[in-house]
Amino acid sequence: MKTIDPIPNPDAPYDKNAAADLIRSKLSDLFADEPNASEESAEAEAAGVHRSKHQDFMHQLNNSGKSLAEIQTAWHKYYTDLPDAEKHKVWQEFYQEHDKAKGAAPARPAAQQPKPDEPKHVDERSGADIKKQIVARASTQRKRKLSKREHLKSLLFGVSAGLIVVVLFMFSFFNERFIAPFVSPSKNVSNSSIIIDPSNTSAGPEPKVIIPKINVELPVIYDQTSTDEASIQASLEQGVVHYSTTSNPGEKGNGAIFGHSSNNILNKGKYKFAFVLLHRMEVGDTFIIQKDSKRYVYKVIDKRVVKPTEVGVLNDTHGKEATFSLITCDPPGTSTNRLVVTGEQITPDPSTNAASTATNTSASPAELPSNSPSLWHRITSWLF
Repeated sequence: MKTIDPIPNPDAPYDKNAAADLIRSKLSDLFADEPNASEESAEAEAAGVHRSKHQDFMHQLNNSGKSLAEIQTAWHKYYTDLPDAEKHKVWQEFYQEHDKAKGAAPARPAAQQPKPDEPKHVDERSGADIKKQIVARASTQRKRKLSKREHLKSLLFGVSAGLIVVVLFMFSFFNERFIAPFVSPSKNVSNSSIIIDPSNTSAGPEPKVIIPKINVELPVIYDQTSTDEASIQASLEQGVVHYSTTSNPGEKGNGAIFGHSSNNILNKGKYKFAFVLLHRMEVGDTFIIQKDSKRYVYKVIDKRVVKPTEVGVLNDTHGKEATFSLITCDPPGTSTNRLVVTGEQITPDPSTNAASTATNTSASPAELPSNSPSLWHRITSWLF
């Protein structure tokens, strides 16, 4: 058994706490080859009424009123006096209780059990000590300098992600505002200017609108009787649309035709740019509407930009017997306002026109039809 060294510097003032600490340290070294008394004590109390004789001995020590140092000394003497088989049993109990406390697997197989007199190394670090070590290790990792290669990879990843976002945004924005307004209005437009004699009223059966000044010849959809926005948008993929609550060509009153000014190039239909050049029309210019093998010629008498809610432009034109309005979104590529170009029928004589056969005249819309939603609008609507 090891002896306890005398307290150094005996002439120094006596410090009771320092002396106790020194004694505990020496006892800890002395008892390092046996189960820790503190843990053995906790093990004995945790076992409850099902204690072994060794755990019962420790339980009696715990309740004897002795100090920790005295308990450690008594436990050491008890353990030292045990035969090897009993020492081996003490260690088995110790590991079984230790594994239960930590939620570990069942006790170690016999082949892995420690020898009776083999020194045991139990991790006695407190939770605070373990936390400090983890924080210190994480701090060391954080302070580690990245290599130039790692910095370059991070930079390239950030730049690449940013460029993808910018490209998507710019494509959407520039397509709507700068590319779409200048795309050809229709694939059906010929390279040469359209020249038609207004006095010649003979025409084919195809319903269409012809605007010589801007070189546009487009099919007109007359069979869309609904004023629902979604229904009109679907018909606008096939041409320009006659609004069912207004008069037809050759009838008294005001008729109206809607067409897209421009839109996303990814949208369906080849007529999304039908009226993109309508803003070039001026008072005095003419346009032609062809229906039922007859051709009606209109002379522009009014051109204005209105809000989408100004649905009054669909009503009859005051003081005019027969008119037709061509309507599109303005500025091109947006749905902010509506451009309305109204023409008065000059050929044939409007006095011979029949009465209006417009349907759903009471179904006045809240807003005039618009361009279909842009790519950017669809993305923002989906996100927000």
